[in-house]
Order: sequence, then structure tokens, then C-alpha cells
Amino acid sequence: MERGSSGSRTATPRSPARQRVDRLVREAAKFGAVGGAGVLVNLLVFNLMRHTTDLQVVRASVIATVVAIAFNYVGFRYFTYRDRDKSGRTRELTRFLLFSMAGLVIENGVLYAATYGFGWDSPLQSNIFKFVGIGIATLFRFWAYRSWVFRALPAEEAVADAESIVATEAKKPRSGQHVP
Repeated sequence: MERGSSGSRTATPRSPARQRVDRLVREAAKFGAVGGAGVLVNLLVFNLMRHTTDLQVVRASVIATVVAIAFNYVGFRYFTYRDRDKSGRTRELTRFLLFSMAGLVIENGVLYAATYGFGWDSPLQSNIFKFVGIGIATLFRFWAYRSWVFRALPAEEAVADAESIVATEAKKPRSGQHVP
């Protein structure tokens, strides 16, 4: 931060690349906050289903994942991606569900392989592989949601880039001007 002539602080302009990185970091943090809460919901429902019903491990996991998907949609739409395009809600929800179902298959595929492929089905092992599956599916979901579901408004990035270019150009000396 620099001090202007009046003594107040003025922000140093950031490069367009730095602004994009900053936006991505903020987005990832918000995604992580909602996703972290979703993981807790997922694991809580999973363990509740495992200990209070006679459902098989993967069936209990699928139910828990569906509950977490519903929870996450609300968090993503109204917190993480609240500034994104809201004009096509039906298309957005359809894409969200499609990519969430792909994530469900990834997440529960890991649990299925551990449980039925390797026989690792103790409560601790089930929770470990449920968590590993959630982690792998989360990487896929982050990419899919930001790329295909909650798309940025094109004008928003263009305006931010244009403002940074104007600010940078305004600080450059013009030809023939003497720079002290």
C-alpha cells in the first residue's frame, strides 16, 4: 500500500494474472468451507445410517452422499457462487445433479472397491475409504462446478481486466513526458 498526497492509503494495482489468482483462491476457500460442511453432513449421515439401520455399507454411503449433495447445492448457490449467472436455474440444477452423480459414483466406487474388492469393511476402514472417495470426488466436482455449472458471467471478468489495464496505463508516462 502506498500513501497518497492526502496521507490516505491507496491500493497498488494488481496485474490481471494476480487478480485471477486471487479470485481463484477466494473461490477455492468458499468451495472448501461449503464442501467441508458437506463432508461433515455426509459422514454424520453415513455413520448414523450404519449404526441405526441394517443397510449395507455402500447403500448407506449413497444415501449420505445424496443428503450431502442437497446440502451442498444450497451452500454453493447462495454462498460460494452467489455472484454467478442465475438466469438458467433449470440448466444449472440439471448440470449440478449430473456432475454430482458422477462424483457420487467416484466417491462410492472407492468405498465399494475397498469393501467388496479387498474386504475392508470395519467401521474405521469404511470411514477411511469413504473419506478418501470424498477427497477424489471433490477434486472432480470443483473442476466441474466452476467450469460447467456455476459459470462466471463473461462481462464480469472482462470489466475487471479492463479496469486493471486502465489503471496500469494511467500510471505509465506518456511519450515526451518527463518522469521525476
